[in-house]
Amino acid sequence: MKPNFAITNYHNVNEIYDKLDTLVNQPICPVKRDEMEKYLGYFEEKCGQSKEIIEEAKEYIPGGVQHNLAFNYPFPLVFTKAEGAYLYDKDGNKYIDFLQAGGPTVLGSNNQVVKDKVTELINECGPSTGLFHEYELRIAEFVCKHMPAVDMFRMLGSGTEAVMASIRVARLATGKKKVIKIGGAYHGWSDQMVYGMRIPGTGRFEAHGIPRSCSKHTQEVKPNNIKALESQLRWNKLRGGTAAVILEPVGPESGTRPVAFDYNAQVRELCTKYGALLIFDEVVTAFRIGLSGAQGYYNVMPDLTVFGKVVAGGYPSAGGLGGKKKYMAYLAAGLQGAKKRAMVGGTMAANPLSSAAGYYTLLEMEKTDACYKAGLAGDRLTKGLQELIKKYNLPFVAYNQGSICHLETSATMFVEVNLKKPWTLPRSLKEIKSRKHMMEEMGAAYMAEGIVTLAGSRMYTSYSDTDEVIDEALAGFERVFQKIAN
Repeated sequence: MKPNFAITNYHNVNEIYDKLDTLVNQPICPVKRDEMEKYLGYFEEKCGQSKEIIEEAKEYIPGGVQHNLAFNYPFPLVFTKAEGAYLYDKDGNKYIDFLQAGGPTVLGSNNQVVKDKVTELINECGPSTGLFHEYELRIAEFVCKHMPAVDMFRMLGSGTEAVMASIRVARLATGKKKVIKIGGAYHGWSDQMVYGMRIPGTGRFEAHGIPRSCSKHTQEVKPNNIKALESQLRWNKLRGGTAAVILEPVGPESGTRPVAFDYNAQVRELCTKYGALLIFDEVVTAFRIGLSGAQGYYNVMPDLTVFGKVVAGGYPSAGGLGGKKKYMAYLAAGLQGAKKRAMVGGTMAANPLSSAAGYYTLLEMEKTDACYKAGLAGDRLTKGLQELIKKYNLPFVAYNQGSICHLETSATMFVEVNLKKPWTLPRSLKEIKSRKHMMEEMGAAYMAEGIVTLAGSRMYTSYSDTDEVIDEALAGFERVFQKIAN
């Protein structure tokens, strides 16, 4: 245990993967059909206003929603109020919020202290001027003070932008082109990073509308496989070298595929050995695992750190890049003579609203020890889910990295996809489809029981999640588990 970090006990990675292997190699265990129909009936009976608005939205918005997180089965709900641990929909229904905007609101939604400061700022200067504001400095100071591998910080509009900037800087700094990502991770939706997403080994499988040349220098290796990573680095060295290795330090997809505790340190050693920059994508982990991020928890220093989510406290334009001065100098603004610079910008980047919201969010998190307390809530939730899984003799798997909680009921992302054996694809895709549908239905069942999750398989706990909130949630999960066709 490390004090003030969200992770109090590090999980047994091998044990988790053994359970996930068991889950994915047996038939799915969905909610009984008649019970699932009752859950689906909830949306028809209790969420009429949401359904009406979404039907209208489909006429003007592709798919009916503007953000992937908003899509829920059987149809997205329209939320009108967020407060602490709870959300309220258009029809007045109340839900426990384990989505937490996709992770950025560690304090809980719509924190009053931060809201008051943001309101004061808007009344004074408005959300944006296009010119420098003092809060740009204040948030940069806070980030550099707490994140051990960050000497300088540049705020951007999103995590995707920050990843793009990090790769551009790495290529400038090293003079090399190849970028190795750890397979299955999500590093935004830029052309070069839509590669090996969700399921390791899938390469360009999801790169629709992206020319092959865009990912010409993108490579992937599977998580936890240090030998494969060194083999790729060695191979690249003979062909111009590797600019960077980029990874999510708790594992791909926010720790859905967890990594061994010493994995990041081993990657650091290899990057140093082969002259590649190490990029930590801490969009989720920075200020959620702890105020010093995953790099502080693992005590591993990356060369560049990607930020998002918490860096603006749930307000818009959440993104940024930090790192050592010699690398961050490539992002310097203004006229720099003949010095080569990475072209990075954004009209709304580091606007006063985002900078102030992020700064006061981080101050309040520091004051309340929010990371640690949110992590305790995650521990309580995960332990409770594990006890329920055992009680009802279910094959499901629950594990967490502090306040990042995972509940795998169908193991959709753990189905093997082997592109080198294309004749196996139809079977794999059919398996993925059926497991994905079960995951969607599980998410709908949780929602009908008053629990909002991320795609029915991931949950973020917050400082606002008291023991009473967690116990209320566990009662809802138990009502769903009682209805499983096992």
